[in-house]
Amino acid sequence: MGFLIRLVISAISLALAARLIPGIYVRDWGTLFLAAFLLGIVNAVVKPLLILLTFPITLVTLGLFLLVVNAAMLGLVAWLLPGFSISGLVPALLGWLVMAIVGSLLSHLI
Repeated sequence: MGFLIRLVISAISLALAARLIPGIYVRDWGTLFLAAFLLGIVNAVVKPLLILLTFPITLVTLGLFLLVVNAAMLGLVAWLLPGFSISGLVPALLGWLVMAIVGSLLSHLI
């Protein structure tokens, strides 16, 4: 049950990011939920490896490089999934920021 709630929260936050940020496009609701599911998998598997590999850069930038890593995870999902696209680094960063804020607020409410 918790997995489904997190999936819905992720999908809602991604839908809001796509609505607010020019440069993020999601074709339909099916693609939206698939992107949310794939984002969860990418964040669980790829992100820890990427954080480990980029640790020196993250240390030098005092953690700010993690913003780029998070945006890259969103970009990876967009690259893997037809019907979901992000037009560059700035929309990916802003999309991640919207998703983080909305996801935190919704998780806190539930």
